[in-house]
Amino acid sequence: MAETGTQTISPAGAHMEAELVSQPDCWERAAEVARDTAVLPAAGLRVAAIGCGTSWFMAQSYAALREAAGQGPTDAFAASEAPVAARDYDAVVLITRSGTTTEVLELAAELRGRVHTVGIVGDTASPFPDAVDALVALPFADETSVVQTRFATSALSALRASLGHDVAASAADARQAISAGLPSALVDADQITLLGRGWTVGLAHEAALKMREAAQSWTESYPAMEYRHGPISIAAPGRVVWAFGAAPDGLAADVAATGARFEASGADPLAELVRAQRVALARARARGLDPDRPRNLTRSVILG
Repeated sequence: MAETGTQTISPAGAHMEAELVSQPDCWERAAEVARDTAVLPAAGLRVAAIGCGTSWFMAQSYAALREAAGQGPTDAFAASEAPVAARDYDAVVLITRSGTTTEVLELAAELRGRVHTVGIVGDTASPFPDAVDALVALPFADETSVVQTRFATSALSALRASLGHDVAASAADARQAISAGLPSALVDADQITLLGRGWTVGLAHEAALKMREAAQSWTESYPAMEYRHGPISIAAPGRVVWAFGAAPDGLAADVAATGARFEASGADPLAELVRAQRVALARARARGLDPDRPRNLTRSVILG
């Protein structure tokens, strides 16, 4: 932090950086909240998970994890496209950092008295807590930066804890991801494609969104098995293909043949998302951008 006369000047992305590095502690606290409140859907229920933007991607990851765990049919929808009123769900999980997102509030009102709703929120002073039947409150994970990092991953950590995942191990990997150096090839890449399988598809979409929001980078994201059905055509020297979780057999070799860099890690995929967030921040700073004030974006989308 620099000083000019009596004025203190924060570096670009100071809020994003502070919130990003606080994630491991937030994840562990979120897991405790999930265990203490015990309001997230039990096994055997038919569930829909809903959000907008980043929260939608976390909903996708939760839905895949819950089904993979054999806990019941679980769908994920963007709030604006959710057909939940016409389907027979036992519970709907609504995720919103700000608690003011128009589409989420409208859906909560539509479901009131018809379907049990569980909300996950950062800003507990918003209208959202009164709009749902049960609440997972994560005020310690709320954020100042427009570009979300810790609320989304804390919400997913609470959801993972409800499924029996070891959040402490995930947090340990995230601490390593925060302290490790970043390869210049990731920061300087001309283009980055993010890939996932199962629950990590949502993480890949979220990592790509972070780089678009923070650094205005050309990024794409796909299920990993779909990548060779066309998108690999843009792979080239100076570009990166980044896999979250286990990559399909032969993919690394196929990417290497294009001259692109293949990036993968054995760390917990949520911790790998933290590393991608760090890359987004570094790319923004390298381009003279401030991800705390990204172009054309606000902290919450409130429709008139």
